Amino acid sequence: MTSETKPNHPLIVIEIRPRHKTFSKSVPVEAKEDPGMEIVSSVLQVGELLWNPVKRNVGYLVHYKRHIQSLEVLVEKLETTKNDYQRSVDAALMNGDEVRSEVQKWLKDAEKAIIDAKRLNNEAGENKTCLGGCCPNLKWRYTLSKRAVNETEELNKIKEEKRFETVSLQVRRPVEFESTMSTGDFEAFEATRQAMDGVMKALKDDNITVIGVHGMGGIGKTTMVKHVGVQACKDKLFDHVIMAVISQNPNLVKIQQQLAEMLALNLNEQTEIARAARLKERIMRGKKILIILDDIWRTIDLSRIGIPDHCELQNCNSKVLLTTRIWNVCHAMKSQEKIHLDILSEEDSWALFVKKANRSFESTNLCDIARKVARECGGLPIALIAVARALGDKDLEEWREAARRLEMSQTTNLDDEEDVFRCIKLSYDYLKGNDAKSFFLLCCLFPEDSDIQIEDLLKYGFGKGLFRDANSMQDARSTAHLVAKYLKACSLVLDGEQDGCVRMHDVIRDMAMRIASSGDGQGFFVKAGCHLKDWPTNSLEDYSAISLMGNEICNLPDELVCPKLQILLLQSNFEVQEIPEDFFKSPNALRVFDISSTEISSLPSSFNLLTKLQTLHLDRCQSITDVSILGELKKLEVLSLRESGIEELPEEIGHLTNLRMLDLTMSTYIATIPSKVISQLSKLEELYMQLSFADWGKKVEGEDDKTNASFDELISLSSLNILKVDISDAECLPKNVGFLRNWVNFDICISRDPVHRSMNVHLSKNIVTPYSRALFLDTSINTLPDWFNTTVTERVEKIIYLEPRSLTDILVEYDHGKLHGLKFLHLQECREMVTLINTVTRVPNKPVLESLEELHVFCWDCLQQLCIGELLPGSLGNLKFLEVEQCEGVAEALVPSNLLQRLQNLEVLIVCATGIDYIFKSQGLEQGETVLTKLGEMKLENLPELTNIWNGPSQPDMFHNLKSLTISKCKKLKTLFTFAVAQCLRQLEELWVEECHSLDKLFGLSEGFIVQDYEIIFRQLKNLALQSLSSLTSVSAGSARLLFPSLEYLHVLDCPRFLTSTSDFHSKMQVQLNNEQHFLFLRKRYTCFMRKFHLSFLFHCIFSISFKGNG
Repeated sequence: MTSETKPNHPLIVIEIRPRHKTFSKSVPVEAKEDPGMEIVSSVLQVGELLWNPVKRNVGYLVHYKRHIQSLEVLVEKLETTKNDYQRSVDAALMNGDEVRSEVQKWLKDAEKAIIDAKRLNNEAGENKTCLGGCCPNLKWRYTLSKRAVNETEELNKIKEEKRFETVSLQVRRPVEFESTMSTGDFEAFEATRQAMDGVMKALKDDNITVIGVHGMGGIGKTTMVKHVGVQACKDKLFDHVIMAVISQNPNLVKIQQQLAEMLALNLNEQTEIARAARLKERIMRGKKILIILDDIWRTIDLSRIGIPDHCELQNCNSKVLLTTRIWNVCHAMKSQEKIHLDILSEEDSWALFVKKANRSFESTNLCDIARKVARECGGLPIALIAVARALGDKDLEEWREAARRLEMSQTTNLDDEEDVFRCIKLSYDYLKGNDAKSFFLLCCLFPEDSDIQIEDLLKYGFGKGLFRDANSMQDARSTAHLVAKYLKACSLVLDGEQDGCVRMHDVIRDMAMRIASSGDGQGFFVKAGCHLKDWPTNSLEDYSAISLMGNEICNLPDELVCPKLQILLLQSNFEVQEIPEDFFKSPNALRVFDISSTEISSLPSSFNLLTKLQTLHLDRCQSITDVSILGELKKLEVLSLRESGIEELPEEIGHLTNLRMLDLTMSTYIATIPSKVISQLSKLEELYMQLSFADWGKKVEGEDDKTNASFDELISLSSLNILKVDISDAECLPKNVGFLRNWVNFDICISRDPVHRSMNVHLSKNIVTPYSRALFLDTSINTLPDWFNTTVTERVEKIIYLEPRSLTDILVEYDHGKLHGLKFLHLQECREMVTLINTVTRVPNKPVLESLEELHVFCWDCLQQLCIGELLPGSLGNLKFLEVEQCEGVAEALVPSNLLQRLQNLEVLIVCATGIDYIFKSQGLEQGETVLTKLGEMKLENLPELTNIWNGPSQPDMFHNLKSLTISKCKKLKTLFTFAVAQCLRQLEELWVEECHSLDKLFGLSEGFIVQDYEIIFRQLKNLALQSLSSLTSVSAGSARLLFPSLEYLHVLDCPRFLTSTSDFHSKMQVQLNNEQHFLFLRKRYTCFMRKFHLSFLFHCIFSISFKGNG
């Protein structure tokens, strides 16, 4: 080839001699003076500049596979990171926190980058060719490889940006007053209506900032102002209504906390002044706030709480509504409007009395006597209700006797409290049995307005000698709950805020203390929660019960001189550091002693003089390490050492041969239990040891010649009814036993991981339905000994599998464990199973899991299907709750037809973070077959591949009971349902759809469906929320007419293409658009629902707590 014919292209030169790009560096300096060499050097420098981009371009072809593979690896890593952050974000949202905007942006950027990268990888998988398939398509490869490099750089950039210490701001939203306040069976009689009208009028007067409601105790002030608060919210007089109970002994810290919590304000300041300043600042900068202060007994300085003064309240359009028994308090608190709540008129009193007596008064004689009794109640609702319920089922003679006693007990004292006392005393006298009366009086030992755990009343009552007719502690517990229910029916106690608790109205509590003090030697000295810093100076010799719980006492007296004392309650005096050595030296009759939550470091030598003690609580006394002296308390029956600091259960505990209950729950320091200690507790009925000791039968650490107590010792306890215990390994269980025990209740955790054991304790407290026989396993049932399966697994109601070793087939577990009574099943990280139920490889000859009510499947990546094969009728027939989360391997339909037709009683469905295309698939069902007729709640979240909720022909009456539907982050979903399915949603009340970016219609067409003049009526839909739906244009496709006659609230946010107005929904109600407070209330209520049922949320929270705690 001649020089004339050579193509004049730098590519050829550089390709032939690429190394010459560095040639100029080796040329001597003097050579640069040669003009010819200068030209060569210049050419080479230009070639070097041109080579780099060309080399990069060539590299796109040469390294095509490497670039694609690198991108795949990076996508997988980034997706894992994104999913981790997403789970943290979901947990934060469930907790009511606000997600950081930078985190939200990062998640969106990561999601987009991952989608783009996956699309590129899919294109690369197509393997395009040219020249009839003989050669790879180089242009296509070049383009793809270049894009892969760019995508890789983008992913690396996003990956580097993910340095977030926290994903959320713990911004709490104000609590909606309506959602927290229950006014009970409120009935506004004439006196109440007049007072309410006065209050509502004053609330609308801009010149009034402080309103006082006064009236005698038990007249209904609290109930009325709660109702006023609810009405003020409905009338939009205020943006927030907050409330605190002041009581006889005001606790400023507690009052501030009550108000702050309702404003979603964190008060972290340590001093009272700083807390008050912070609360005041929040009230001043907030919107209109109504502050209700209930039950004020004397003048208090509102500025010490943090409540603005009169002028400041006016400036921020806020008001104070207070209640008190005393008019002078209203005056001293500068109430501009003082409203008296009067007693009920005679006719209103009679109407209330008849209603609460729940009987007919047709007999003239009975009616006359009953009216006389009602008059004796003085028009006080609390007295009328108590007496009516006490006498409701009594005969004529007992009514006459009651009327006589009320009349005889009248005094010349004009104090209104005397009327109340006579009525409450009458109700008390009519209580059936001494146990009910003593149980009632025990309630007044607790602080005013506090929740009282029935379990505490049981233990104290048991120590005092109640429930002795019960055959066991469990029978006594049942009786205690029945008595509590009976007292509630008699209106002598109220429901507590927490489950398993009761409360006492302050008037009833005052009367109970008077009753308790009226008997010889039965006096109660109660100063619970009164901020006492010193031991009382009163003479306490004649009291049978002393309650000083919840104070700030630092020092106990050197000697307790109380010869009649039976109950001493000193718990939650956090500053008490010691019990003096001679404290119990003087004779006493002490049977119940509680000194929990104190800093005492030892028990005094005089402790062994408590020879009559039957109930002892030393919970949360972390400084005590030696409790060997307890072995002297031979009559002790209930011993609670929850969350104690002891490291070894002393041998002396074995001397407590009358012990019936031992509680060591969460005493995490216990590492040693000597042999033959527990086996000596021959009368033990209940043993609680969760999250304490777990190494049964293992060598004591550091002492090779000593062995811990074996599990055989528990089996030897013939009276044991309740067993809650941890076992570190299935090997700790004996292979054979001489006896089979019939434990009534048990909760046994077998796990090598202490974090898992911690989860079990917390889950036991949080699960809505408490199952009395539970098992937590990190292994399979077939690894457990036969005696254990007979005693435990065949009777178990709840099983949680967490990272179980050797679990390969749930039907094998079902058969081996004979799990016919199983009601609750949780499976997590079952790495050796790809299918939950497989009836192809193992064909059952009868229904399986027939009693199961709740099924939770969580964090199980290798799971592909819930069910393969046919299920016999009756299988899963009682399943009410199904939750599937973080099972990304599940594809196509979550609930295919073979499973769908068995879920006839399903009520709640939660599906999150799975790879499914459909929720339900109906192919295979017979036409007209009824399914999902009881499903009431459905939540679908973070389902990136979901294209349809229902796939296949619709069925009659499906979804006809669905009331609440939430759909979030389903990016491929284009419509929720077809019209054929939508017409089944007759009971739907709430619909919440957010972050479904492909969704263009809520309801769409199905093939062959004619919509001309078609009409669907959603009769029950009240709340509709549409948020962050970028493609949504309308509610429905075509010309179908959708009617929402009951729609009250419509929330539309970040839906730029959605132009539908409120009138288009054809509601008969006045639709409120974007009422933020209402939808915050809905989200809060929904969060509460999820916290109850969403087990994976609990696992997230518990794991986080456990991880931090062990960090």
